[in-house]
Amino acid sequence: MKKFIETLKNCWKIEDLRQRLLITILFTAIYRFGSFVVLPGINPTLLEKLQAQTKGGLMSLLDMFSGGAFSHASIFALGIMPYISASIVLQILAVAVPYFQKMQREGESGHKKINWYTRVLTVVILLFQAPSYLLNLKVQAGGALASGIDWTTFMIPATIILAAGSMFILWLGERITDKGVGNGISLIIMIGIIARLPQALIQEFSNRVSAAIGGGIVMLIIEIIVLYAVVCAALLLVQGTRKIPVQYAKRVVGNKQYGGARQYIPLKLFAANVMPIIFAQALMFIPLAIVQYSSDNTSSVLQSLMNTKSLAYNCIYVFLIIVFTYFYTAITLNPTQMAEDMKRNNGFIPGVKPGKDTADYIDTVMSRLTGPGALFIAFIAIMPALAGYLNVADAFGQFFGGTSLLILVGVVIDTLQQIESHLMMRHYDGLLNSGHTRSNAGVAAY
Repeated sequence: MKKFIETLKNCWKIEDLRQRLLITILFTAIYRFGSFVVLPGINPTLLEKLQAQTKGGLMSLLDMFSGGAFSHASIFALGIMPYISASIVLQILAVAVPYFQKMQREGESGHKKINWYTRVLTVVILLFQAPSYLLNLKVQAGGALASGIDWTTFMIPATIILAAGSMFILWLGERITDKGVGNGISLIIMIGIIARLPQALIQEFSNRVSAAIGGGIVMLIIEIIVLYAVVCAALLLVQGTRKIPVQYAKRVVGNKQYGGARQYIPLKLFAANVMPIIFAQALMFIPLAIVQYSSDNTSSVLQSLMNTKSLAYNCIYVFLIIVFTYFYTAITLNPTQMAEDMKRNNGFIPGVKPGKDTADYIDTVMSRLTGPGALFIAFIAIMPALAGYLNVADAFGQFFGGTSLLILVGVVIDTLQQIESHLMMRHYDGLLNSGHTRSNAGVAAY
């Protein structure tokens, strides 16, 4: 603990890092404040029906990404999800459409064009998603609208406010990336998720102590130990890589020698990250949508698919995650392009011929990594359901796995690595090692 405090003091001594940390805290505080600002004309005390509808399915996913703003009918209710959806569409287009493929290879100018298209597509998605959210709000909590206000006249200004709120969140995320610490958009999502942890932990503690759920304090301690073990496993998943050695040919120009160095291609155990879980959850929401728009009684099959703890739901859920893991890995990693770039720079994998053989070798290694990674991530995804069988409250059980856990682990690692780089540049030990300075204690090399 003493080393950790010393490291925090070192962070405060570095002026640039101190400013970045303060900017990050300020912008995240603005985001959290906006999450509780209710849309004009909505009575916040009459939103219980909508909040009850966000306990499962895609609604719960959207509410998690928005930090609770979705269920509170906040100006930030749509969160950052429209931008994420637009980014996924552009990634797929960059693989399938030659125009976007060429744009992606243009370097910095191409990335700027892709970012512009992503923003335009985000606005288009918002113009469709905002009215859909308001219609759902009308169905689930129509009485929440203040008296004297008509839904028809309320829709247009509310749509503009929701779209502007999401774009403002995007702007906050970009400012955090440029002037703060970490990836701003990922950090905003993480803050929204972790803001729900204290309330979930208090609720679980209250349930165990009051004997509403059996086990008492002993069971709560076991839950925390299991949660710690799952987080450690997720850390291994996120950081696990397979390094492929790449040797570059030597070139002699005059009296100088260039190249000849050996480098590595780091292939992640789970390159698709949380995207397969998001896609699978979206598809598993279809039965719930069918039930909502159907007047007939639901069949037993649909009822089992609506229950996140049922065997049928989890079997299909695991299958979809595995399929989407292979699919997303295939569209994000291009072994042929990697082999061409390697050959262009006079690089080769020892023992493998350049060109097609190199592409086949990288594809084989990636396939062998994706299989265990897909099974591992599928197991983590159903951990909340397994926790539910042990009478863990749903709010606390979400932190045992799924999208929330992977996002938390990934963002925390990325942020710590950036802070680590700032400390190492000033000859300080980082957060991941120890809190003592390497040399000249108390003096920072500004």
